[in-house]
Amino acid sequence: MGAVGSRARAGVTSHAIEVVDAHRFTVGESPVWRARESALYWVDIARRLVVRWAEGEPGLRTWSFDEPVACIAFAGPSRIIAGMQSGVFNIALHEGGRADVLRVATLAHPMSDMRCNDGRCDRAGRFWFGTMHNDMSAAHAVGTLHSFADGALSPPWVDALVTQNGLAFSPDGATMYLSDSHPSRRLVWAFDYDAASGVPSRRRVFADLSQHVGRPDGAAIDTDGCYWSCANDGAALLRFSPDGRLDRRIDLPVAKPSMCAFGGPRLDTLYVTSIRPAGAAADALDGCVLALSAGVQGIEEPEYDQNQRPH
Repeated sequence: MGAVGSRARAGVTSHAIEVVDAHRFTVGESPVWRARESALYWVDIARRLVVRWAEGEPGLRTWSFDEPVACIAFAGPSRIIAGMQSGVFNIALHEGGRADVLRVATLAHPMSDMRCNDGRCDRAGRFWFGTMHNDMSAAHAVGTLHSFADGALSPPWVDALVTQNGLAFSPDGATMYLSDSHPSRRLVWAFDYDAASGVPSRRRVFADLSQHVGRPDGAAIDTDGCYWSCANDGAALLRFSPDGRLDRRIDLPVAKPSMCAFGGPRLDTLYVTSIRPAGAAADALDGCVLALSAGVQGIEEPEYDQNQRPH
């Protein structure tokens, strides 16, 4: 990994930031740390890729698919569950870029040109994900939030989303977080969450990013229960305490950080994917995956049960 300088200024925490790999991805998203492999996985939505980087191994491994891969979670050894364009897929990843792909749920989108977006598993292993229209400029409020468990896709738990994002669960699993990162929304909500039944309730505003920088894109939770939000278009990471107060801000050398994940041997490295805007300078780091020492620990992501029934 290569080091990047980090500037300190009033109210902003200074951190040494490293570039995980020199490749620039178009829409880097959904980083997930695989502890048993000491490896980070992520996706490039626009290029329809799943990517793997492992500590101490040369280069990257990639898998290419027929439709955009938006979010992933692990579902057993060398297997992931993925929210893509047409639905939810169970995917076995093999050497040489080969993959066995099984669609386990089909989405009935209300409009054409829609896909999944942000997703992850809850503490009990249910896969949660949302949908959005690809044309953000049109601001179509047709996005929905779903869960997928025991081979069954739920009806929408939340609808009328423009750009669904920011899914996360508190350490005890009793709070679920969700954001809408569209410029017209810029909100993070919290829900009471019944981990036994998988039912969210009592939706309320947790953080309003119109009072801060950027838009609330992907997120991660640390062991203190704090919510780390990627401030897309704000070139920063924002850490919110469980009561919604801004606790910390870390400036980043990319304009559009998209999602973060804790990893490393002690789960105290924060990995951040990013988006590369059109027209970015050749030497700009936008699109790279970054790493920094967060000073706190994260929580290992739960896996989804791979025993699914095709639908």
